[in-house]
Amino acid sequence: MAGSTFGTIFRITTWGESHGEALGVVIDGCPAGLLLDESDIQRYLDRRKPGTGPASTPRKEDDAAAILSGVFEGRTTGTPISVMVRNTSQISKDYSEIASCYRPGHADYTFDQKYGLRDYRGGGRSSGRETVGRVAAGAVACKILRQLGVEVCAYTRAIGPVEADMSRFDQDAILSTATAMPDRAADKAALKYLEEAKRAADSVGGCMECVVRGLPAGIGDPVFEKLDANLAKAIMSIGAVKSVEIGDGILVSSKKGSENNDGFRAENGRIRKTSNHAGGILGGISDGSQILIRAHVKPTPSIFLTQQTVDTDGHNIDVNIKGRHDPVIVPRAVVVMECMTALTVLDAMLLNMSARMEYLEQIYAKKLP
Repeated sequence: MAGSTFGTIFRITTWGESHGEALGVVIDGCPAGLLLDESDIQRYLDRRKPGTGPASTPRKEDDAAAILSGVFEGRTTGTPISVMVRNTSQISKDYSEIASCYRPGHADYTFDQKYGLRDYRGGGRSSGRETVGRVAAGAVACKILRQLGVEVCAYTRAIGPVEADMSRFDQDAILSTATAMPDRAADKAALKYLEEAKRAADSVGGCMECVVRGLPAGIGDPVFEKLDANLAKAIMSIGAVKSVEIGDGILVSSKKGSENNDGFRAENGRIRKTSNHAGGILGGISDGSQILIRAHVKPTPSIFLTQQTVDTDGHNIDVNIKGRHDPVIVPRAVVVMECMTALTVLDAMLLNMSARMEYLEQIYAKKLP
């Protein structure tokens, strides 16, 4: 199976299935000398683990991170870092009835068509639980970025029709509300809407945003390795994401050039933009402004209503899904978006070190005798 590796210099490979023994990630290209232990990773895993609130599946997992390699006496060694998280709460019998049919909204049918077989227990490799490895790696990337003065912050912008009021933005609320919304009033309204959907045996979708602050201008490469293109790929790779926007996103299609262009001004010897419709990226390269990314997430496909499908022999049947499922994916996907953004940005920064001779000279230049 190809497609489980991401990145060029800071390169990760995730592994494991929803109902297997464990999941994890191998991180290659992490610089030596970074202070790192399990607690750095655990803080991020705790934000995505199941069973933590009314917006989450009742499946409970410790999601305890174990660093198996690449760290010695509390510092990274420059060799591959392997992180493992064991599965402890699988109930595979919940999925035995759908072994011979295709669940609507899931990847059951497409996996069968591609490989001729599939792990039907919780979706196997296409399960949202696969993101454990991404988050573990992203936690390491976030720590490196913080030391470089770059902050990555994701949050829930909307659940269904309930949208956060950004004039009430409260960053502390992201980690303390059940919805990961930065607006406590919107969080309460969203939970009420979510409860109504749960009573109707249904699920809901939503929108999440990610902001990158402190990234200098000049990060990203034109043509095929544009920063916005790579961010879009990274975030679209999150299973439930159906569209990604940068800056004003789809709104630009209804604007005039005079409304969409960001002006430039020089202030105290620095060039700044007068607005940020572009979302901090021009020509695929960061412009020094705040980067804004938005992702739209589909409703959880596992719902408890009777649905039409076919079995593996091609017969039309009705199916009733059982098991433990999130009524909404967005709150737990927020940290995944944050981590995929961090992985993309860090990799682009490492690639940028070879963009100018002066960068190489700062590291390697020596005066000849």
